[in-house]
Amino acid sequence: MPASYAYLGPEGTFTEVALRTLPEAATRELVPMVSVPAALDAVRTGEAEAAFVPIENSVEGGITTTLDELVAGEPLMIYREVLLSITFALLVRPGTKLSEIKTVTAHPAAQPQVRNWLKANLPDAVWESAASNADGARLVREGRYDAAFAGEFAAARYGLQALETGIHDAENAQTRFVLVGRPARPAAPTGADKTSVVLWQRDDHPGGLRDLLGEFAVRGVNLMLLQSRPTGAGIGNYCFCIDAEGHISDRRVSEALMGLKRICLQVRFLGSYPRADAKPDDVRVPLPGTSDDEFMSAADWVARCQDGRF
Repeated sequence: MPASYAYLGPEGTFTEVALRTLPEAATRELVPMVSVPAALDAVRTGEAEAAFVPIENSVEGGITTTLDELVAGEPLMIYREVLLSITFALLVRPGTKLSEIKTVTAHPAAQPQVRNWLKANLPDAVWESAASNADGARLVREGRYDAAFAGEFAAARYGLQALETGIHDAENAQTRFVLVGRPARPAAPTGADKTSVVLWQRDDHPGGLRDLLGEFAVRGVNLMLLQSRPTGAGIGNYCFCIDAEGHISDRRVSEALMGLKRICLQVRFLGSYPRADAKPDDVRVPLPGTSDDEFMSAADWVARCQDGRF
């Protein structure tokens, strides 16, 4: 049997479409799961080699279910990311008219991306969340709801009709997906990489977040995502999910992580992996001392001082 990739199912999700853009997906058994936690748990238990799940969209930011699953439980690591442009279709049973739609469904992350369209076209429709957009389509087929927001490609799979297409409140909306596996050595740096971590403060104090961000800033490391998530230890207790430009093997990134390890209660490394947009890492040239050569030169100078060779 081929190795398997679990993904947020059922068949016909945007997640499946994004997953199939990975060349290695053609050599894997693709297994739809009922939820993001189920897909990630399949990796933790060894039932799947990797899981492919949504982690961020350009309208609402981080997908909290995915972030929380990566924050807690047995550690996992991100190996790849994919960006997918997102537009929705309103899927209905054949013959349904817009005026007949009283209930609609989709994944919760879809609602902010169609909210204005829904208000303008179906102001009285009742929204109910589904486990995924494709699952919403399945529920429409079964008669549970009148319409679902999903990819137009899901219509044929579920015997539905695309009553409206090209639905989106924000132009150029994208969702970011990640391939997650068990911890191992990160792939070699490409020069266009991203590093993801989760940080826990030792205590809550004025300037605490500034202290964490300062470890990146003084080394010229640009941040691409910063999102707080509750730890479950009470109101006001948060950890911070961060995506930074660069690879852990870059001296500026590794030294930032070492600095964070010294001052944080806990640091969880979520991986260094190629950026989906392939943009080269943005080393802040105007800020001196941020290149690998300068870091290595400084380390060599300290070593020579220790040897009395300064």
